[in-house]
Amino acid sequence: MKKNILFFILLIFLNLQNVFGEQQTAKYIEEDCEVYIIFNDAFTPGNPNFVRMRIETPKNIKSSQEYNKTAVLRLLLNDKSVEKCSFYKPPKTLPSKNKKYQTTELLAATAGSPWYGKGNYTLKITFTFAENQEREILLPLTYTPRKWNEEIIYLNESNTAIKTDNSKQRQQQIEKLNEILYTQNTEDVFTCEKYICPTTSTRYTSWFGDRRVYQYSNGKSSTSLHYGNDYGIPEGSEVRACATGKVVLAEWRNSTGWSIVIEHLPGLYSLYYHLSEMKVKEGDMVSKNDLIALSGKTGLATGPHLHWEMRLNGNAVMPEFFFENYSFEDIEY
Repeated sequence: MKKNILFFILLIFLNLQNVFGEQQTAKYIEEDCEVYIIFNDAFTPGNPNFVRMRIETPKNIKSSQEYNKTAVLRLLLNDKSVEKCSFYKPPKTLPSKNKKYQTTELLAATAGSPWYGKGNYTLKITFTFAENQEREILLPLTYTPRKWNEEIIYLNESNTAIKTDNSKQRQQQIEKLNEILYTQNTEDVFTCEKYICPTTSTRYTSWFGDRRVYQYSNGKSSTSLHYGNDYGIPEGSEVRACATGKVVLAEWRNSTGWSIVIEHLPGLYSLYYHLSEMKVKEGDMVSKNDLIALSGKTGLATGPHLHWEMRLNGNAVMPEFFFENYSFEDIEY
């Protein structure tokens, strides 16, 4: 397979400040194709990096329109690939202004684990086109540090037993959830709309990325990272879907109690834990703001609350990120 490196022809800074840095556009021109890209240029641990790409080719050039089967986005840390995902076709696209060209529009995102630290980060796009030539595009990112909260959680005897549970049942539950969260089905494209918070409460009791120390009742302790937001709300409060999607898990789990997982985009899932009652079942389709559950304190919980979590490509990401136009819908290249 012949490999061509595409270089920047034009890089335009849009200077649009938002939760994930500056939006940038890049344009690449070759004889047989034009590629337009929108991406966010900052790498902040726990914030996704979405890339929207339009490939335009003259109609007189024979080319496969199935770029989504070969187009791949990678996150590089110090030139080493640390995350990989496939591009997919977004539910909404802008028509080409040039009627002489055929257009394919694609979307993908890397998660950027909250565990990652300072380094040189780059997004790498590869796709095949015309006579199986592989094209490669590199998008440099600027590292932006994030300060994390720290907290100590004191557990009673029953919560200590849950946290330290190494039973076969719990291990099977963990394996089942991980299998779901690491699945990237490029056909499961349900929505790119802005998300809403699943509760009307604004009282956070814990935040995404908190560095936690669990103090056990037996005097021992362990450390971990908090993967979502906790909202202190009374038991029985309404919990609503943050966005349109498909329910892929709705069941009891030892550590998280009654739990719901909704798939929204390939590799992108929302999770709702410690519920007292579930209003949906696995396989249901839900719309944004649909009632899906009532909050509770089931599983490992020191009091009634809702744990809301977002996972992308298996990694926990900041839930509030999706309150913005994260997929660059309706933005001109």
